[in-house]
Amino acid sequence: MGEHRRARSRRHRLLAPSLFTALSAVVVAGVVAGTHGFSLADATAAGKVARSTRTVATAPSPSAPAGTAEPAPVADTTPSGSPTPTQAQTPTAAPTPTDTPTTAAAAPAVRDVVLGTTAPAPADNRETSTVGALFSGPVGAGNHFCTASVLHSATGNLLLTAAHCLSSANGVTFAPGYRDGSAPYGTWQVTAVHTAAGWTQNGDVDEDFAILETAPNNGRNVEDVVGGNKLGTDEPFGATVRLYGYPAASEEPILCANSTGQQSSYQRVVQCPSYPSGTSGGPWINTATGDVVGAIGGYQQGGDSDDTSYSAYFDHTIATLYTQVEGSAP
Repeated sequence: MGEHRRARSRRHRLLAPSLFTALSAVVVAGVVAGTHGFSLADATAAGKVARSTRTVATAPSPSAPAGTAEPAPVADTTPSGSPTPTQAQTPTAAPTPTDTPTTAAAAPAVRDVVLGTTAPAPADNRETSTVGALFSGPVGAGNHFCTASVLHSATGNLLLTAAHCLSSANGVTFAPGYRDGSAPYGTWQVTAVHTAAGWTQNGDVDEDFAILETAPNNGRNVEDVVGGNKLGTDEPFGATVRLYGYPAASEEPILCANSTGQQSSYQRVVQCPSYPSGTSGGPWINTATGDVVGAIGGYQQGGDSDDTSYSAYFDHTIATLYTQVEGSAP
């Protein structure tokens, strides 16, 4: 695929919340292991989103510049025949999870691993506990489809993931620290999905990031339980990051550290082996600052090779989106 670049002036656009289209749902079963996503037409790869036993809908592909990856199908658990809610219609009084949140124990930060190697992420760690899996059904083995992480905010209820992971909050649950079929800290219901205007209108891979709102679990916000990572913007392309993700075929997160490079004007790239489907949305945490400076996504929906991952560059576009979401959150 040709490299996607665009004029800088296009970055200076207004942001808008995600718009949803009425979708016709089809049932897709099974988990794709070792690939980078799926196509409902031929079950081939198209990004780092996992297929799982959930209802999936195809959305009309936005117009995209030649040489860019087509946006992957997005999750939508709206029952057949029901209109997909817009962001304004998304219920804020989400069902309260039945599990009781358990505060993450204070633990030292992750020690840097050997650069360019991938291994299971350590359990019960301050940083690792902020990373979790997204589910569209019961929290359990084989049901997770993307990765998300807790984003530090005054409201304490925000998550970061890739925009191509989902378009609807309906039925989506976040389980931080998920491992081996259990959610050690509890689960939180996603209540709203927010994306930038470029993604909403055109599927712009340079804006392939989303901020999610969550409902409290038994009166506690997710950040109060596991902590959160500060948003880092305009940080150098040459940063060293820790990269997290939940492979579709695994029940524990993986971790790799390496230096990032510049794939294009608004795309980061990192070489980390064995990041297959399911890792989309996984955070890139700067080892020097502790800020989250990316999320697996962007070019090629995060990468069409397990060993190379991409992220949209975090600049004023995501900073403005963050400010808008934080200001509107209850």
